[in-house]
Amino acid sequence: MKRLRFIMIGGFLGAGKTTTISRLARHYLNQGQKVGLVTNDQAQDLVDTNSLRAQGFSVEEVAGACFCCRFDDLIGKVGKLQEGERPDVILAEPVGSCTDLVATVVQPLRDLYGERFEVAPYPVLFKPSHGLKILKREPDAGFSPKAAYIFRKQLEEADAIVINRIDEITLAALKELTDLVTEEYPGVPLLQISAKTGQGFETLAELLDQQGPFGRKILDIDYDIYAEGEAELGWLNSAVRVNADQPFDLDALLLDIVGALRDEFQEAGAEVAHLKAIGLRDLSFGVANLVSSASDPELSLPARGKVTEAEVIVNARVAADPATLEEQVRRTLPEVCRKLGARVEFQSMQSFRPGRPQPTHRYAVAK
Repeated sequence: MKRLRFIMIGGFLGAGKTTTISRLARHYLNQGQKVGLVTNDQAQDLVDTNSLRAQGFSVEEVAGACFCCRFDDLIGKVGKLQEGERPDVILAEPVGSCTDLVATVVQPLRDLYGERFEVAPYPVLFKPSHGLKILKREPDAGFSPKAAYIFRKQLEEADAIVINRIDEITLAALKELTDLVTEEYPGVPLLQISAKTGQGFETLAELLDQQGPFGRKILDIDYDIYAEGEAELGWLNSAVRVNADQPFDLDALLLDIVGALRDEFQEAGAEVAHLKAIGLRDLSFGVANLVSSASDPELSLPARGKVTEAEVIVNARVAADPATLEEQVRRTLPEVCRKLGARVEFQSMQSFRPGRPQPTHRYAVAK
């Protein structure tokens, strides 16, 4: 039996993993291969899952904890995709606040399921907006040293570091990033891409096609620091129904929601790791996101249409108390919608801090 190619794309919150996986999926489909996607989050109502499904991909979701702590669920979701779509390739997106994935996901896949899976090299996307400040150890990086510890550990276990969003930074900034990454992680292959535009994307596809002794970097990691760094982030997933008597612009609504929440978080002095909103109505959908407090809201997938009702899902990962996040979302969404002549009905709300990672498996030595 032909083994299933398993590709996992790592990176911090807002690094561009979902956009990268979407582009990779189209790349493999264009090659005549069937593709299955597995997303991952600490809770349900994930924007990424809804966005990828709206784009027509076959997607399963592992919710409730990261892949390492829900390893058996990961295997089960892949099995479900195999029963349905019978994919040649699995693209997996882990939670952006997780690390130590080589020891807890890659190695168990290779050792326990080697006859079933062919595991690709493990690339980690580098997020410029926070990454430059973290590597330069700037005091205003937006996160505590414990959260920055996770960012650095993600890069440390990578088979290749991929600087993403190169379309958003200057050549001077790109050179500075390249020099810093090369100095801190010598010998690690370094790629430069824009998942949004496709620039440099062929180099990532070539990397993922390689065979060899990849996925063998077992971290020396302090789980106390890791857990405290992850728990610094408030996590919020909320689903609402928006309706109005007159048609409203769905894209404008999403941008207004993200922009208004950014302003709320800035006023509270809370750094945004990632903020996303998706609007869904019949066959129409749009996605707006924000990757740092200093960034502008971006319409990553435009709906380009007016609707009288829509389901809107908001995901916020912010260095703030979860109760404060919930309060801000419950106050801000109705205010934004009223300006467009629309009303809001909250369907679900989850806000919390991630718990301590407890991996199903952890290999101390690479097999």
